[in-house]
Amino acid sequence: MKRFQFQHFFLLILCIAQSSFAQYSIRRPDAIPLHGEWLFALDPANMGLPGKWYMQNVPQGGRFDKVTVPHSFSVDKRYEFYTGTVWYRKPFTWKPATNKRVILHFDAAYYKTDVWLNEQKVGSHEGGYTPFHFDVTDFLKEGNNILAVSVNNDTWQPGSIPGAKDDNAVNDPFVGWMNYGGLIRPVYFTIESEVYSENMKIDALPDLEKGTATIKTQLRIRNASTKPVSPKTGISVSFDQKEIPLKWKTKSVTIQPGQTGIVESETALTSAQVKLWNLDDPNLYQLKAFLGSDTLSSNFGIRKVEIKNVQLQLNGKPLKLGGGNRVVDYPKLGSLEPDWLIEKDFRLMKEAGMEFHRLTHYTPSEHFYDLADKYGMLIITEAGNWQLTPKLMNNDTIRKNFHQQFKEMAERDWNHPSVIAYSVGNEYNSLGDAGQRWTKDMIDYARNLDPTRLYTFATMLLNTLPKKPEDEASQYVDFVSTNTYGNHAKALDHIHALYPEKPILISEWGLRADSKEETTQGLLKSSEHDFGSSEVVQAKHVSEVVAEIRKRPYVIGASWWTYNDYQSRFHGSNPNGYRPWGIVRPDRSLRPAYYVYQKEMSPVTIEKTGFKVGDQGEHVLTLKVTARNDFPAYAIQGYYIQTSGKSVNIPNLNPGESKEIEIAVKGFDKNLKINIFKPTGFKVLDETIDLK
Repeated sequence: MKRFQFQHFFLLILCIAQSSFAQYSIRRPDAIPLHGEWLFALDPANMGLPGKWYMQNVPQGGRFDKVTVPHSFSVDKRYEFYTGTVWYRKPFTWKPATNKRVILHFDAAYYKTDVWLNEQKVGSHEGGYTPFHFDVTDFLKEGNNILAVSVNNDTWQPGSIPGAKDDNAVNDPFVGWMNYGGLIRPVYFTIESEVYSENMKIDALPDLEKGTATIKTQLRIRNASTKPVSPKTGISVSFDQKEIPLKWKTKSVTIQPGQTGIVESETALTSAQVKLWNLDDPNLYQLKAFLGSDTLSSNFGIRKVEIKNVQLQLNGKPLKLGGGNRVVDYPKLGSLEPDWLIEKDFRLMKEAGMEFHRLTHYTPSEHFYDLADKYGMLIITEAGNWQLTPKLMNNDTIRKNFHQQFKEMAERDWNHPSVIAYSVGNEYNSLGDAGQRWTKDMIDYARNLDPTRLYTFATMLLNTLPKKPEDEASQYVDFVSTNTYGNHAKALDHIHALYPEKPILISEWGLRADSKEETTQGLLKSSEHDFGSSEVVQAKHVSEVVAEIRKRPYVIGASWWTYNDYQSRFHGSNPNGYRPWGIVRPDRSLRPAYYVYQKEMSPVTIEKTGFKVGDQGEHVLTLKVTARNDFPAYAIQGYYIQTSGKSVNIPNLNPGESKEIEIAVKGFDKNLKINIFKPTGFKVLDETIDLK
């Protein structure tokens, strides 16, 4: 998001495949991508470090293959099922520029990463899904350069996040999804001035009574020069590509050499300048922060999210929504997320009514959040405490690593209006002292980073336990997130009795979609909630559980596990390696449950109330359109019907309201296809009306 005049520098990156670059979004328009061909080698005996595989002239022999980065070696047929260390090498030529800093960025690498440039160690990173970077200015040289990266994906051992259990648990000791290894997201350079903007946090809070808003920014500036600086900054805000005249108050700051400082600014918007960000009206502003010739830009939305009266409210209006967990997994790609896949998944989830969810136990590529901002979706982001044991949660190194990974996640995602909450983990022992201390400490830590979001974690222990609210860590959250499989009515009532002032999100619920043949042949064994079921039964389960949710107004969301099937080594996985929990199959073909989910999670229903044939042979269909008042439920604006080649607008409706609409119908078909769309163009209902 910085502007960069390429003609000021001389750079030649060898072997860049622009076609590969185009498949993966990089938010920085000035990025110099390192996509394309790299050299790659397995290192099962950990010989790379003593053998100095980071050296310029390391013997190639038959050791190194050619791969395309971004790259997940776990789905490459040559390296499938490998767990351990691998090496990547990238040669390039460079001509340095004076008074500039060169930053090497990794949007994510799974899991432990060590980086060398020109035979010198640059740095290390732990964490598989969050971005990191290094200042490599002093490591570069004119002419030929060699970048070497070792990556280790062994998260089968205790100590990583996510990581294996260390308590001889009855369940599998390791993580329930694949440890897809490699340079799984873009790698690139950026060129910076000696004093440059590293990051920016934007807080835009509306006054719902007055219709005005306040914008506060925190611009993080790095002083890589040899002198103290008092940076002069400027800010512009635009909406619909038109700049808004604003007066900013900025606090001056002096930043010492080699240090980072925060420049805070604040302004106010009049009611005429405020366009709120909503689910179906996702208005986005763009803010640009100027520092000399340097520009850092980011989109943001003005909206207010709060818990009030046991409700989730967006801009003062309550809403209840369906959702879905998305595991980053696709055949032959593993955890790679090219733009086309993200866009396909986003549309399928949006049209299934999956609009409020914790996506999964880690942060996916940022392009998904960009789409959520642009088209409307509410997201809880989660950092990887997946069933950490008490011993691990009490470990200072684990806690420090979690802090780091949570910080990297939050600092990447905190300007997205679609991100309304953070989760500090999933299915850990929240009844014990370690889990309670973890929850309180991590929420306190996170709130210091970002006090503008809601906080939660996904518990599996509230469905029947405990007896007192203070015995479980959900006492510290803004809303309860429960993973509930079976006995939903009883479980929800129990949780509500414990925490009557807190709304409930069902962060996981669902049923497997195994074929009857696999089940009857004994290929699958029942295990806890992970048991075989047919696709027909899976679809029926959707309606049965939603019926119970609709009786309970304190449930604000229900996020299906999972949107898609995914590969795993966890117990109970199918012989083909997949866990068939999805309402879409691995290739994204739709199961019967998808269509049921779409219908049940539509915020509107339709009913034929009349059909007549006029004297001139014209046909008029009367439809009663109702905004649901139970679940899901929120005000609808700008929705429209498409049928018989025409569009008919639906009047704005609050939950529980109905309107009758007359539609002229051509022809004499006995059945009429009716589709209802959101103002953003996503289909929410697909019905066939009997005209007899």
